[in-house]
Amino acid sequence: MNVLVINCGSSSLKYQLIDMKNEMVLAKGLAERIGIEGSQVKHEAVGKEKKVYTDSLATHKEAINTVLNALVDPVYGAVKSLEEIDAVGHRVVHGGEKFAGSAIITDEVIAAMNECTDLAPLHNPPNIIGINACKELLPNVPMVGVFDTAFHQTMPEEAFIYPLPYELYKELGIRRYGFHGTSHKFVAQRVGEILNKDINDLKIITCHLGNGASVTAIKNGKSVDTSMGLTPLEGLVMGTRCGDIDPAIVTFLMEKKGLSSKEVNNIMNKESGVLGISGVSSDFRDIEAEAEKGNKRAQLALDKFYYTVKKYIGSYAAAMGGVDVIIFTAGLGENSAPAREESCRGLEFLGVEIDTDKNNIRGKEAEVSKENSKVKVFVIPTNEELMIARETKSLIK
Repeated sequence: MNVLVINCGSSSLKYQLIDMKNEMVLAKGLAERIGIEGSQVKHEAVGKEKKVYTDSLATHKEAINTVLNALVDPVYGAVKSLEEIDAVGHRVVHGGEKFAGSAIITDEVIAAMNECTDLAPLHNPPNIIGINACKELLPNVPMVGVFDTAFHQTMPEEAFIYPLPYELYKELGIRRYGFHGTSHKFVAQRVGEILNKDINDLKIITCHLGNGASVTAIKNGKSVDTSMGLTPLEGLVMGTRCGDIDPAIVTFLMEKKGLSSKEVNNIMNKESGVLGISGVSSDFRDIEAEAEKGNKRAQLALDKFYYTVKKYIGSYAAAMGGVDVIIFTAGLGENSAPAREESCRGLEFLGVEIDTDKNNIRGKEAEVSKENSKVKVFVIPTNEELMIARETKSLIK
């Protein structure tokens, strides 16, 4: 079975074609600047030269059409015919409480996705546009929606409810949903394979650390708490997002600075986090470089980030009554030895002991804890596309 994985953003589209017999990536690429001048598709098929298609991509439908043409290109393609695409798996950011798992896409499912757009106004609309475009261009191919929020639907009520009037939850769906669920699920399953243990018998804390970052507590194979909330703004300090702050700061800024709600929202989402503290960049590599030069604000940004990761690890260990495995994944979690080491520093009382030599790696799957460490610490590169393909294969079969 060949599964095409589609991840639609507002002006971009990532894709992979995966042969599920051996989970081999046959082709992958990125459509950029959709609806903007200078649009293009960067395409790469296994064993072939990379190719850039500079077609005008006014809409997502045109972008997907270019992608499909690239996949069957006689020179740069991966398959001879579109009939070799057996299913399409779509990443969908928000499924609300409607989806506790992936779903075969029907008109009813699309209608339910649309009902969740208030919860993810920047993400769900392009996700749905991509689905509709694929349905039009591949009308006979079954499609599956894989939701970022679905994995976290196992959280108990005391974990997801906010201490606001209960009517706001019932009327508007205001509660913790969590995100990065596909990534957290993938690495948790993978660590079970590595340890040759059933994840239903493990207490796992997964740290998805990148420009967007979240930590999840996984007990008996299920998400029981996660750091992101109603939106991806809550939780850890991130690249440009503030994470946890006193909510009264919002009204304080509006009153003192005469700002609108949109302006405060922009500050919290796009001008805060490690960018706001450091004044340098939202890219941790730039901040680490500045900190090494003695930039105190850059070092403070890093220290604040490590501190919040550590706090969440500790709190989730308490919530689960212990922890067996800690996993670091995503851009920073996979590639920054200092981020992993500093986030675990001081957790020796829990039985967490990092091996400095083992930890000196980038982008590789490895155990980085000491041999006698009570809590195992792993680096596991995430693969959300493969997880989406697996979910799609499972449902279509």
